[in-house]
Amino acid sequence: MAISKMITSLIVAIAQNNVIGKDNDLIWRLPNDMKFFKETTLNHHIVTGRKNYISIPKKFRPLPNRINIVLTRQTSFNEEGCVVLHSLEAAIEHAKNNNETELFIIGGGQIYKEALEKDLIDKMYITQVHQEFEGDTFFPKIDNTVWKKVSETNNPVDEKHQFPYSFVVYEKLS
Repeated sequence: MAISKMITSLIVAIAQNNVIGKDNDLIWRLPNDMKFFKETTLNHHIVTGRKNYISIPKKFRPLPNRINIVLTRQTSFNEEGCVVLHSLEAAIEHAKNNNETELFIIGGGQIYKEALEKDLIDKMYITQVHQEFEGDTFFPKIDNTVWKKVSETNNPVDEKHQFPYSFVVYEKLS
């Protein structure tokens, strides 16, 4: 049985100074970003680190209508409704073996860093928040010799969005 080519993507919201979080939480509230995240990842496998997973409010865990893969070094960690694995490679293999077409890595910082360093990512969905924030978790600098911006949608401040932001999609240069 031939396994079709699966795209491995990541999805993240990043401040101008590359901050993505503080105290294991989101810093900004952008309803359209939450909607974009949901619509983009729906009916796909998502991969998250254990701490990032636990930071999701309990009433939303596991994220519905997605296969939630939680990565942890803790061999005793178990979460109902989730696949618990111990490496990014195992998560990618699991998704491929379940006929996934596009797997999404959803964080946190350590998982993004590892996925990029190991060259496991084909595509990045990035919400760029046009503001600097204080934080303790950062996204690696995007290398324009490796990544090509394929689309960008700019969104201004409005009554529900305190900061301007853009949805940007990058694909790896071959």
